[in-house]
Amino acid sequence: MTPALTRTYRAVRRRVALTGQAGMTTAEYAVGTLAACAFAAVLIAVVRSGAIKTALSHLITTALAIAS
Repeated sequence: MTPALTRTYRAVRRRVALTGQAGMTTAEYAVGTLAACAFAAVLIAVVRSGAIKTALSHLITTALAIAS
């Protein structure tokens, strides 16, 4: 290794040692992605429900009526 590369490598190792973990692992990304997808599915189900559609329609209609 070149001296510059060696210094960079040592600096990165020192920074990781001082801060603990360097970042998320692949498994953590996978779990986070699954959780985000599950949350999106629940949110879509809630927004598609009749009561929410009625409330959003009323809110938009009221807002447009006020703006006119």
